[in-house]
Amino acid sequence: MKNLVICGGGSSAHTLIPFLKDSIFEVSILTSMPEKWSNEITLEYQDTEGRLIDTFKGNLKKASNNPAELIPTADYVVFCMPVHRYRVALHEIAPFINKNKKTFVGTLYGQGGFNWMVDEIKLEYSLHNIVTFSFGLIPWICRTIEYGKAGVTYGCKAVNVACTYPREFFQQVKEEFLEHICYKWFGKGHVLESDNFLSFTLSVDNQIIHPSRCLGLYKVYGGSWKKREDVPMFYRDYDDVSANLLKELDDDYSKIRNRIKKLYPNKKFEYMMDYLSLERFSYQSANTDIKQSFVTSKTLVAISTPVIQTPTGEWELDRNNRFFMDDIYYGNCIAKWIAEKLEIDVPTIDEILRWAQAVRNECIIDKYNKLVLDSPDLSKPMKSGIPYYYGYNIIDNIID
Repeated sequence: MKNLVICGGGSSAHTLIPFLKDSIFEVSILTSMPEKWSNEITLEYQDTEGRLIDTFKGNLKKASNNPAELIPTADYVVFCMPVHRYRVALHEIAPFINKNKKTFVGTLYGQGGFNWMVDEIKLEYSLHNIVTFSFGLIPWICRTIEYGKAGVTYGCKAVNVACTYPREFFQQVKEEFLEHICYKWFGKGHVLESDNFLSFTLSVDNQIIHPSRCLGLYKVYGGSWKKREDVPMFYRDYDDVSANLLKELDDDYSKIRNRIKKLYPNKKFEYMMDYLSLERFSYQSANTDIKQSFVTSKTLVAISTPVIQTPTGEWELDRNNRFFMDDIYYGNCIAKWIAEKLEIDVPTIDEILRWAQAVRNECIIDKYNKLVLDSPDLSKPMKSGIPYYYGYNIIDNIID
């Protein structure tokens, strides 16, 4: 048996634990709320109408908030938390990683330059035996039913993509972990190998979906509502304004992707895709319309817009939600830095960043549409995933 430690208690953790049943792993979880985790975690597999198809159960060896109890014996460490927390958590566990053996450190969602984050602790803590791995996208659609006890999944993607470094370990990670948590249970979702992590950083999903929808809601409704029931659903009420913004934002990313492919013709970027291509590839769907891909999704209709109540009783977009913290600082800001280095105009990314800094009362971008890298807001330690803050100064530095 090998020891696998899950860091964080997101919805993916509630899915991962049951799917690791009968694997080679004894599973523990590092969480700020260990007292809320049961020894047995239940996962319901439902169809899109909410009918129960199957039930899976998995066991936890231990739940703890102390990395010293779990990390030194870990063979695998897997992150199941918001993207903007990855880097902080990596530094919290780094002093406890065993330097004398291979430790596989990975995440189920590879946005934001996860390999840069791991390389950072490898250098700072002399962790030369780490193997980095990541899925490009979370392999299943999943939600939490009861924190620490039960989750639900609506199935998996038709095709998954993952990356490892060093690449020679891909087959081992695939056989021990990647295939075991998806294909084994669903008979689909085989894992293909990406040559690089940059394809995940620039092959967009959440980082264009969430900011463009939030800006769209702001444009249509002003970003606030008198009553909670007036707040549109995030996907069910998806509109043309949000769809157009997503397309324009994706077009900006495409400029960056296409330039990188041209500059590095010997690199393979086949999994660095635009939004609709990625959606069709991952789900083997035939969607050709952005708006319809959301409003017709039976698994997204119940997702509400992240709002908080103001002192005056109104409801406004939650500016501290992961839709901002992940997708602005570890999404759009990274793309903007790359665009600046490549001297590419990205007007919709600029619009997103100007809006975000106004909503959050921060300094991200100046009047000339340049990132303010010495801003106390952007340069706050680990606030942003901009390559500059890892010590990278040219595009060659981020081409893995």
